[in-house]
Amino acid sequence: MKSDSIPLRVLVVDDEPPIRRFLRTSLTAQGYDIVEAEDGTKALEEVRRRSPDLLVLDLGLPGIDGLEVIRRLRGSGATLPIIVLSSRVDEAGKVEALDLGADDYVTKPFGVEELLARIRTAMRHKLQQQGERPLFRSGDLTVDLVRRIVTVRGEDVKLSPREYDLLRLLVAHAGKVLTHRFILKEVWGGETDIQYLRIYIRQLRQKIEPDPERPHHILTETGVGYRLRAPD
Repeated sequence: MKSDSIPLRVLVVDDEPPIRRFLRTSLTAQGYDIVEAEDGTKALEEVRRRSPDLLVLDLGLPGIDGLEVIRRLRGSGATLPIIVLSSRVDEAGKVEALDLGADDYVTKPFGVEELLARIRTAMRHKLQQQGERPLFRSGDLTVDLVRRIVTVRGEDVKLSPREYDLLRLLVAHAGKVLTHRFILKEVWGGETDIQYLRIYIRQLRQKIEPDPERPHHILTETGVGYRLRAPD
């Protein structure tokens, strides 16, 4: 909530009335103010008219589809968090949506608790970006972005410059899914072989994870990319 009296406004965009009804009922029960749209054109109108705090967006919309909605919103400078609703088989759509600027995705069919958790994470990520917090903490992991010091359970961890750049990018977007393409562009500056990324993720996990085979901090989003667990 933005304050004790003003609830967060969530714009729900889906062309299926039962899903909109389910989301309206579930999110209203949690204290959110819900606005609805059934297609991409109406979604863009509602963003301009109602200034929602967060957008829950289906990709398969009539007319202007969800990907084009994201493209237009990010192209206009809109910064509101966007959580995509995606069909289970639409992996390519997830990747494209995230590359266009979506913050997260939830796969249909989905549970309300998962969606609520993703909403909380997306809002924390936005606040983190606005606050530019210099110290990141998640469980036993601490990253001091000013002094470039990484500690695990209070012990300093030595990272190579590339490992640190990769971790810093994940920290800057903690809680958000980052696609392979986005990470390669930001850290390597172009279309480097994805195998390099896998190698460095494995090396980072060896250094910061309690059990690298069952990672707690750096989570794999299969076929899409990676997510750093949101701060405490």
